[in-house]
Amino acid sequence: MKITRRAEFSASHSCAIQSLPAEENRAIYGDAANPHGHGHNYLLEVTMEGTPDPVTGMVMDLKKLKEVMEEEVVTPMDHRFLNHEVPPFDRVVPTAENLAMEIWRRLEPRLRTSNARLDSVRIHETEDLWVEYRGEGRS
Repeated sequence: MKITRRAEFSASHSCAIQSLPAEENRAIYGDAANPHGHGHNYLLEVTMEGTPDPVTGMVMDLKKLKEVMEEEVVTPMDHRFLNHEVPPFDRVVPTAENLAMEIWRRLEPRLRTSNARLDSVRIHETEDLWVEYRGEGRS
């Protein structure tokens, strides 16, 4: 069984490889390479997979899931310029793909339980663009 919790946060970023000249970054990332950044209202979906506990009937305590998402993602990233305020994006380009992998890295150790595990992280950058990450070696 799978259960998903959503959270929202707003952040700005600039997509550019620091070692490349501005014109090459514009060729790769287009307008997203603006060094002053641009913002998104991100929608985060975190899906847990597991067997409902026979006593509680829950795959995971959803209050706990919300708490972990707030502590690991929303509080440190909301209303931040990712490139300047949120490691590792001071050295890793904060694409939606890299953001999804970093969110997984932050959440996965805190979401291991005896009957559930982190199944996927989906980050919506815009209404028509999202990335889903399911961890290393998983399809």
